Amino acid sequence: MADVNRGNRPLSPHLSIYRPQWTSIMSIAHRITGCALSLGAILVVWWLLAAASGPDYFATADGFLTSWIGNLIMFGSLFALCFHACNGVRHLIWDLGLMLDPDQAEVAGKMTLVIAALLTVLIWIL
Repeated sequence: MADVNRGNRPLSPHLSIYRPQWTSIMSIAHRITGCALSLGAILVVWWLLAAASGPDYFATADGFLTSWIGNLIMFGSLFALCFHACNGVRHLIWDLGLMLDPDQAEVAGKMTLVIAALLTVLIWIL
C-alpha cells in the first residue's frame, strides 16, 4: 500500500539527493580510473604489437605515444595506475577495520589523492 504522505520525494535516494562525500567521490574516481587503465593498456599493447610488426609500423605507434598528446595520455594513465593502487590499499586498510570513522575516512581519501599525485610525479621524473 502506498504511503499517502510521501509527497514528491523520489522512491529511492540517488546522486541528486545526497551531498557528495570524499568516500563517494573516491569510489566513483576508482571506477573511472579502472576503465582508464583498460584504455591505457590497449595503447601499450598497440605499441608492443607495432614493435613486433616492423620498423615502419612501430615508428607510427611510437611517434604517437611520444608526441605531446601521447605523453599526456601516458601521464594520465600513470596517475590512474597510482591512484587505483593507492585506493586499493585504502580499501585493504578498511578491510582490517581501520579508519572507518567518517572523519578518518575523509583524511584517508585525501591522503590517497596526495600520495597518488606524488607517486605519479616521482615515477615520471625517474
